[in-house]
Amino acid sequence: MTNSIEHRILQLLPYRKPFRFVDNLICIDSSEIRGDYTFRDDEFFYEGHFPGNPVTPGVILTEAMAQIGLVSFGIYLLLKKNINIEHSDITPIFTSIEVDFLKSVFASEKIHVISKKVYFRLNKLKCYVEMMDKNNIPVCKGYLSGIFLQDQNQ
Repeated sequence: MTNSIEHRILQLLPYRKPFRFVDNLICIDSSEIRGDYTFRDDEFFYEGHFPGNPVTPGVILTEAMAQIGLVSFGIYLLLKKNINIEHSDITPIFTSIEVDFLKSVFASEKIHVISKKVYFRLNKLKCYVEMMDKNNIPVCKGYLSGIFLQDQNQ
């Protein structure tokens, strides 16, 4: 996997712990991406949400959906267009969200994200994204959009 496109995308992601919610990118092509993440017991947000009942906040579920289903996918699509991207010269900006939450995710749970491209033009990406639990039961689903801004000084 060292030379794989999935590995390269993981290297180009502009997130690090404790705010990176991508463990693996399983498969990717021009129309969809799949990836996963396991919410560890010691994640920073569980201490206060909710003490004694560690429920993953919806905003964190949304962030995991965006990191896998929008940003990772966008990096792939930019690379396919032969756009040379590095951490310093491209910034993903989240522009819109419409997500329905269907069930809770707790500490130690692994989630799977499947994102399907609606469109990608002028560096703006809109996707239909679903998050499933380990039993393939839907956790949340909806539309996410973002734009990839390039530094004009590069």
